[in-house]
Amino acid sequence: MKQAFGVSVPQELKEICATERCALMIYDMQAGIVPQLADGQRIVMGCQTLLEAARIAGMRVFFTRHFYLPNRSSGVGQLRRAMIWQRKTDPVETNPMMTQGSPAWEIVPELAPRQDEVVIDKITMSAFESTFLNLALRDAKLESFIIAGIALEVGIEPTVRHGADLNLIPVVASDACGSKTQEAYERSLATMKETGEIILCSTAEIIQSLSAR
Repeated sequence: MKQAFGVSVPQELKEICATERCALMIYDMQAGIVPQLADGQRIVMGCQTLLEAARIAGMRVFFTRHFYLPNRSSGVGQLRRAMIWQRKTDPVETNPMMTQGSPAWEIVPELAPRQDEVVIDKITMSAFESTFLNLALRDAKLESFIIAGIALEVGIEPTVRHGADLNLIPVVASDACGSKTQEAYERSLATMKETGEIILCSTAEIIQSLSAR
């Protein structure tokens, strides 16, 4: 830990992932999303491993959960996205893929949040946009977050970049993040690595850093 100008700047992974300054974020591991990936169950297992370690360490845990507004209440952005993802030429022909309260919207049972853990519902890709996540982290004096889940190139990367722009330190558990294709996975990791600010590491490295404390 480097001391300068009245603040402590963490350097090593065990400092960045210290429970008093870091949270775990499980991103969109929902019943309607996990089956879309061929290796979805592998990502579930990776998130389980991280979640268990975070709970043992006493780390704050946040889950994100994506949903879609009913079409009649939707705006341009959601309808356009629905047209693209559902390959429709008319927004009237689209259907909201996961609505609040639907089975697809629920977090998979293997990762069921505990009563003292936080679930953040969102309609955006970045978990920080129009949610209370940033306020909750700041209020708890947290400076970094570990993130895992699905999908790396769709929502995790925007969340990580947004978090870095908020001067948080993002730690991506790269082997516990899923992507639609291997090419998308590698491209997303490469662009994040180029920033020099985003930490990419394995689940094992994160768990080792938590155990070191």
